[in-house]
Amino acid sequence: MKRRHLLAAGLGSLAAPGLARAQAKYPDHPIRLVIPFAPAGPTDIIGRKAAEKMTALLGQTWVVENKAGAAGSIGAVEVKNAKPDGYTLLCAPSSTHAINPTAYVKPLYDAVKDFTPISSICVNPLVLVARPEMPDTVMGLVELMKKNPGKYSYGSSGAGSILHLAAEYFKREVGGMDVEHVPYKGSMPALQDLMSGQIVWMFETFSTTLQLHKAGKVRILAYAYSKRAAIAPEIPTMIEAGVKGYEAYTFNLILGPAGVPQPVVDTLDQASRKMMADPEMVKFLEDIAAVPATDTSPERTAKFIRDEIAKWAPVIRSAGVKIE
Repeated sequence: MKRRHLLAAGLGSLAAPGLARAQAKYPDHPIRLVIPFAPAGPTDIIGRKAAEKMTALLGQTWVVENKAGAAGSIGAVEVKNAKPDGYTLLCAPSSTHAINPTAYVKPLYDAVKDFTPISSICVNPLVLVARPEMPDTVMGLVELMKKNPGKYSYGSSGAGSILHLAAEYFKREVGGMDVEHVPYKGSMPALQDLMSGQIVWMFETFSTTLQLHKAGKVRILAYAYSKRAAIAPEIPTMIEAGVKGYEAYTFNLILGPAGVPQPVVDTLDQASRKMMADPEMVKFLEDIAAVPATDTSPERTAKFIRDEIAKWAPVIRSAGVKIE
């Protein structure tokens, strides 16, 4: 009996270092980063840059896979159902982890419980953009809309999109406006109709509209973030323009499926911190009008997701957005 106890104790002492060595090997083969949208969009561009940086930092290739469909839900479900070993991760945008949880009548996943927060990369603030002949201030535009109920229309990339919800949030925060919503299949057709005069205002990403603004084809009235953009400091924030507390943006996070072991999370967290402290990465994000995350921790990422869901849920419900 005593010999068996000694043998068990000996095996136990050997098991712990063996487990530690196994965990210390992570990653020992390529990591798959799922982008829940088609190539060439903002999430794809940012995700691929993060994959490039994390490949160099971890010494293992990050392989990007685009899994588009259902407003990002196809890619999110792919990661949710993956083995929680740190080798399948999600580059999560606002659609999958701020909008879909409330907008879908039957969500395909739980945005909080089904994922392990790893890191925050950036937010991508939107801008309020209007036809050049419209008033040149936010409150001037609001006044015109209120004086002419039902006369004007605004566009978006589709019902339930962040561009639609940003406009609904804006309408709510300025006391309501009787203005028609024209949903498009993507933001580019909406922007084209804005320039041709079919609609008069919309929310859009800063990087998409800045050059058009400088060329005089559209007018950016305000930047929907708490601080002005370094690349266009002359443009006021929505808060400065008179809409108290207003911020609207997309974002990009790195998440794993629920249950990723803490040592693996710690390894990814440490690498992410180094990535986001890299001046080249910061410049890359700022050059595309994104705001780099200053606190990339898993804890901050988890809180950010909860806060974003809580922020957009009442806007989604009041707008009557229901995706079957």
